[in-house]
Amino acid sequence: MQTFRDTGAYLQGHFRLTSGLHSSEYLQCALVLQHPEIAERFGRELASQLDACDVVASPAIGGLIIGHEVARALGARFIFTERDASGKMMLRRGFSVRSGEAAVVIEDVMTTGGSTREVIEALRAAGANVLAAGSIIDRSGGRVDLGVRRVALATLDVVAYPPEDCPMCKKGIAVEKPGSRPT
Repeated sequence: MQTFRDTGAYLQGHFRLTSGLHSSEYLQCALVLQHPEIAERFGRELASQLDACDVVASPAIGGLIIGHEVARALGARFIFTERDASGKMMLRRGFSVRSGEAAVVIEDVMTTGGSTREVIEALRAAGANVLAAGSIIDRSGGRVDLGVRRVALATLDVVAYPPEDCPMCKKGIAVEKPGSRPT
């Protein structure tokens, strides 16, 4: 967390998360990962908590840099998923996995696990054996169940609200959406 504070990546205010939930805290991983030496260090630290695998996969866009660094540290290849026109997470750009190939899913920040779960489903549908999932930050306090082993460099218990229950919304405080998906 100190690295997030030092790089200005720990933000306070009123934010709408990718999950749709609202929070007074936001971790902008892009501001941390813009520093290659930090990205490499975080990738090595995450990889040290994971078993060897054939492929590391991440959701675009947030998981790209850290996923690539974890793959480098594990000596695995790296692929990523993207959403199609209907919003479904899928392998594109010619990426594929072989039946039974051991895979790990890496994300920057996990709140509800939704994006990570979608990547796991896409990999399994393509025949991969998903061993584990990891993230730099777990905002769920360790509560997200993905059906596979999970690791994180930091686990936080950050309060997040459905918009209709958000105290900041009720006070009329403007909401920001700083992540990779503006809507």
